[in-house]
Amino acid sequence: MDLLANLATTFAAQIQSPALAFLLGGMLVAAMGSRLEIPDAIYKFVVFMLLMRIGLEAGMEIKEAELASILLPVLAAALIGCAIVLVGRVTLPLLPGVKMEDGIATAGLFGAVSASTLAAALVVLEAEGVAFEAWVPALYPFMDIPALILAIVLAGVHRQRSENGDRGETGYREIIADSLRGSAISALLLGIVLGLLTHPESVFDSFYDPLFRGLLSILMLVLGIEAWSRLSELSGVAHWYAIYALVAPLLHGLLAFGLGYLLHVATGFSPGGVILLAVIAASNSDISGPPTLRAGIPGANPSAYIGASTAIGTPIAIGVGIPLYLTLAQLVFGI
Repeated sequence: MDLLANLATTFAAQIQSPALAFLLGGMLVAAMGSRLEIPDAIYKFVVFMLLMRIGLEAGMEIKEAELASILLPVLAAALIGCAIVLVGRVTLPLLPGVKMEDGIATAGLFGAVSASTLAAALVVLEAEGVAFEAWVPALYPFMDIPALILAIVLAGVHRQRSENGDRGETGYREIIADSLRGSAISALLLGIVLGLLTHPESVFDSFYDPLFRGLLSILMLVLGIEAWSRLSELSGVAHWYAIYALVAPLLHGLLAFGLGYLLHVATGFSPGGVILLAVIAASNSDISGPPTLRAGIPGANPSAYIGASTAIGTPIAIGVGIPLYLTLAQLVFGI
């Protein structure tokens, strides 16, 4: 009961925070039939700015950190991403009306990472005064890329077996290269490299950091509008996708929270780091994942996996997941 009461209190507070408020506001105006649109060029610029800010800070922090303290969290992030895909590969196709390739693509998208959810969590933790290692956001690609690659490989294996045992080879190098060239991961990795190899403190403090919260509010508004528009697409496929999108993000986050707790005991991984690990595990890719899976699993129905992710998965990860893991951390770590 204490957990539910604390969760309700935290959730009520988060509704008033800019991140969740703008997300809900976008869904509201879309539901009212508003023609409000944010140009795609502005959306891409906002995403770039947010990821550059996250990457720069992570790079600067990695430069000062001991590599040994980062290795286990990196391994944990990769294992979580792959585990999410493998579990989804086994369970989703068993559900009525779910085709194998659609299920694998959905699992891949939920195993990958959402930049918007990560950015929202960073703002929440800073507002709550919860400390975390600044390099934790750099775990993003280590969970994202393995999840997408594994999903595409599993779909390829299924497709080959379905085509009379055709033994065509899967282009692993091409998959990795395409993932690394994706706009989201490219921006994040660029920021990390610049933070590591240069001294960007002045431009970070005067430009990227002050704009972070305002740009995040724009991104949340865009995601809210798109989430509502995707609901109609999701209604055209099996309802199990909606149920998966409601439940899976929270289960994925709890899995990562548990693993993060073990890292805390073993290495001193901070409670804030545990929360962020849970948040990125609960998130589902909304930028780099969809185009990667469209190209890598062309036989899958985008209305199924993108609809489940954007319409339900992202709002759940932000609106319920972040307050849930913050509340758990308060109970477990006493922060």
